[in-house]
Amino acid sequence: MRDTRESRLLLILLVAVAFALITVDIKGGESSPLGGARRAAAGVLGPVERGASTLVDPVANTVRAFRDAATDSGRTDQLARENTELRQKLASSDMAAGRTKQLDDLLRTAGAGGYTVKAAQVIAIGPAQGFSWTITIDAGSDDGLTRDMTVINGQGLVGRITTVAPTTATVLLASDPGFTAGARLEGSGEIGFASGGGDSPMKVSLLNGKAQVKAGDRLVTFGSQSGRPFVPGVPVGKVVEVQANAGQLTKTILVEPFVQFTRLDLVGVVVVPPRTDPRDGVLPPAPAPGQSQAPAAPAAPAAPATTASAAQPAKPTGGN
Repeated sequence: MRDTRESRLLLILLVAVAFALITVDIKGGESSPLGGARRAAAGVLGPVERGASTLVDPVANTVRAFRDAATDSGRTDQLARENTELRQKLASSDMAAGRTKQLDDLLRTAGAGGYTVKAAQVIAIGPAQGFSWTITIDAGSDDGLTRDMTVINGQGLVGRITTVAPTTATVLLASDPGFTAGARLEGSGEIGFASGGGDSPMKVSLLNGKAQVKAGDRLVTFGSQSGRPFVPGVPVGKVVEVQANAGQLTKTILVEPFVQFTRLDLVGVVVVPPRTDPRDGVLPPAPAPGQSQAPAAPAAPAAPATTASAAQPAKPTGGN
């Protein structure tokens, strides 16, 4: 149709009629005279709309699926992050609680023996200075440490210092095959020399070949002059085997150390030896007959004020 005056008038007339019909339909509501025509149109156009919807729905569903997947993925990532943060907090809390217990055990042991200790943290473990069983701690000469100081933890003898740097020190573990310390049996006081056994129990040669000893008996350090390299009374371990030594002047026993050398974290360096030999006073109470013995820290009274105050906290450095 050409754009003429008549066509423009016809268009205006049709628009006016459409508005009039819409007005009549709205005002008529359910009884509108156009209701029949609307229902007839719906009957014709309805199948077409459903067909179009069937064609379009897979696309719409796919779009919704991608959108929901993205949302679910985001929620999953968020939950994963929250779980990771929670695990880290729990791990930090468990580590802090573990170190607090280690420090408590160390101070109880130091208090029971009258040792003044410098607390330190293990920052490395492995071969050093030609030794195969050593650890490195985060304290050194700047902290007052020197060579041949005794190193302990809450369970007993850890070793002795062999090398000192300004901020670190190397400790030869009591499990090293080259380690030797004087030891004394609980109760009888029989003395001997304890040697490291690596992954195996320590070997102790008692000077008295006729000494009465049995499995379960415990040993402590005999001590050295001026407390170097070993202070007296530090728990060493318990007897697990008595070897036959017919006709020999000495008696050999195998001793399981109280200290777990593969799990060392917090240790204490004895910087001032005790005024008197604590003898067997640092050992925990002996278990009742038939009861298994655990290498726990001694259930001793709190350390005297002079000793407890001298125990210095570990530096806040991380492990290796």
